Amino acid sequence: MRNLTLSRLTKTLAAAGLSIMLTLPAAKSFASNDLPDLGTAAVNTFSLEKEMIYGDAYMRVIRSSAPLLNDPVLSQYLTELGNKLVANATGVKTPFYFFLLRNDEINAFAFFGGHVGVHTGLFLNADTESELASVLAHEITHVTQRHLARSLEAQQKSGPATIAGLLGAILLTIAAPQAGMAALATTQALATQSKINYTRQHEKEADRIGMQILVEAGFDPEAAADFFGKIASRYRFTTKPPQMLLTHPLPESRISEARTRATQYPHKYVPDSLNYHLARARVQVRFSSYSEEAALNLFEKQLSRHSYTFESAALYGKALALFRLKRFEESEAIIDKLLARDDNNLFYLDTKTDLLAERKDFQSAIKLLEAKRKLKPTSQVINANLANVYIEADEGAKAIPLLEDMVFLDRQNPLPYQLMTQAYRKAGNKALEHFSTAETLALAADYKGAVDQLNFAYRYTKDDALQLARIEARIRQFKDAERALDELK
Repeated sequence: MRNLTLSRLTKTLAAAGLSIMLTLPAAKSFASNDLPDLGTAAVNTFSLEKEMIYGDAYMRVIRSSAPLLNDPVLSQYLTELGNKLVANATGVKTPFYFFLLRNDEINAFAFFGGHVGVHTGLFLNADTESELASVLAHEITHVTQRHLARSLEAQQKSGPATIAGLLGAILLTIAAPQAGMAALATTQALATQSKINYTRQHEKEADRIGMQILVEAGFDPEAAADFFGKIASRYRFTTKPPQMLLTHPLPESRISEARTRATQYPHKYVPDSLNYHLARARVQVRFSSYSEEAALNLFEKQLSRHSYTFESAALYGKALALFRLKRFEESEAIIDKLLARDDNNLFYLDTKTDLLAERKDFQSAIKLLEAKRKLKPTSQVINANLANVYIEADEGAKAIPLLEDMVFLDRQNPLPYQLMTQAYRKAGNKALEHFSTAETLALAADYKGAVDQLNFAYRYTKDDALQLARIEARIRQFKDAERALDELK
């Protein structure tokens, strides 16, 4: 499926950091109409309930501010990898939500409510799935050990304004370190060496527990030291280190400790993952700075020199590059060859669907995906692709139940709402088109825009009393959130 992203990229992460204290209570209002007192939220014991509230709110700000990547294939891969690690973690008290940002910088970050963000740059620099998994395990540990909450509670003697500023700066720092460090400099948060040491203690704890999670999940414990050592070496003499090194400093002692810790685990051969290399190829072709020609040249060189980990991944990358160059017949010949090897592989099925849709062979795409859906009824890749094909084939009514199922399984995902908007638009249902648009805007914390869309939906709704009541209730919820936001300005 071709990528769909939120179009509202009008704010910067710096602005998000400045407005975070205004946005968080609005999200709480939306959830239960019970607004927390920001002056004391971080001073009192920071409960798991508060973590969930703040996590949800900040995720909404990220959706409005950052280049979120709504690619079902990569999202499903990352979620499955993350959940495999979480299943082997202890102290898991919140659900986890893994998401991608389109950014060539090497970075990952975690924040309240089990949210873990990963830059696509990690795929460009991690040579194995174990290396990527080592970064995720580290971030998962930050969540399970509640490092952000512990950082805030360590500041209990500070004044309420300082705590509020610290919370906004911390949240900004994990997503945009350079801007965040500037914000931190305006507070008393890092005024003493003891506070810096506290952060280092968190990093050590995340390294230690993260490696345990990594091993329990079946990955190579040496991957952590390998990856961080490689990154530290690459950027040792640069004047502009990657974001990961700003939030996760890598002194030699930390890398050597990781290597020593890895030797404490029994050595075993860990085969690499084909799906990781397929995901990496997808990022290289579709979501990196490679041009179409450069991407094609990359994989053609790999194939001619046999310099690949998996031939299938190199072929897949070539097929994607050919697709971008509109050489569809050549691309499809490769994808058909790959499907003959593994006809249930979601990476291949996604591209095959795109190729069929490109030549308007919607019925073949529908037949293929409906058959696969019987085997994987909850796959977001299959459901999103099938819904998209239904819409393009002017059968949008068939897409709606699939999209409703996607919303039920993942209420944080804006993609099904975006597709619903398209489906209702094609069907001429103005009321529900505006209603689904409102839900998309609310996920990005744009409550005013959401209310405007619901007012349009109300005007287009005629004799459906239940739908009118539903719209009225949603308008009240969004207005409460907007009012709470205005009161704090």
